[in-house]
Amino acid sequence: MRPERRPPAERVRERLRAVAGDAVARAMPSGYQRLGRVLVLRLPASLRPYHAILGAAWREALGVATVLVRTGPIDGELRTPRTEAIAGSETETEVIEHGIRWRFDAAQVMFAAGNRTERRRAGRIVADGDAVIDLFAGIGYFAIPIARSGRASRVLAVEKNPVAVRYLRENVQRNGVAERVQILAGDNRTVALPARSADRVFLGYLPSAIPWIGRAVGLLRADGGWLHVHTVADAREAEASAAQAVGEAVAGVGARTDGAPVARAVKPYGPGRTHVVVDVRVVPGRGAEGFPTS
Repeated sequence: MRPERRPPAERVRERLRAVAGDAVARAMPSGYQRLGRVLVLRLPASLRPYHAILGAAWREALGVATVLVRTGPIDGELRTPRTEAIAGSETETEVIEHGIRWRFDAAQVMFAAGNRTERRRAGRIVADGDAVIDLFAGIGYFAIPIARSGRASRVLAVEKNPVAVRYLRENVQRNGVAERVQILAGDNRTVALPARSADRVFLGYLPSAIPWIGRAVGLLRADGGWLHVHTVADAREAEASAAQAVGEAVAGVGARTDGAPVARAVKPYGPGRTHVVVDVRVVPGRGAEGFPTS
């Protein structure tokens, strides 16, 4: 019988312990995010003097090409990761998820493994013949699963980040959906979009896409359609508070909800916070602005 292999973190911690002692080794977190050939870590500042040792040990333990350390929060509206390479230099990678091949640069483009269920769900909730607009397309997180389902009549994918747009174009080709996805590069607040044409609008932006509800309502058909709004809420009552906030925002732009908003927890988002998506059917009103509310 083969001996059971110890978890990668234990093997790395042992290497660190041999060099820096037990107290330093205990400070090393066990968690990591593997994105194909790139590993992403969160390490306390106290371990900075040991980055070279940790990078080499993690690369050996998992067979990755590059090890990145998060150096700060996701930056600005372009959602750019803040990272530092502590082993290797090849940051372009590929992740295969539910049959979809995602190619991107892990040092320049955000990819949250914890959103995999929501990416898959996007392709399942679209109804036959739906016209879909994705206001924050990124590298195709929702647009590609939706297009692969074959049910949408049209998918418009809007993205502002030029690096993400480059990978979005590549990914729709790699996944065989280039003919089903129309890519619009630019700020969704100013890029020309067909008013009153969408059955569904996806708003996958954090920490909150609620300020864009006005813009999204202006894109829905006159008889109504669905919004899928991502936001972050206090973990204690995340779903209820997110649903309430979305409902109030819809009313605030002169539209009405057709049924109660339904909220789903997606994943933890920092201490005491939860990433939530709210699905709500909305009927536009004459007072809907059609632009972000803030």
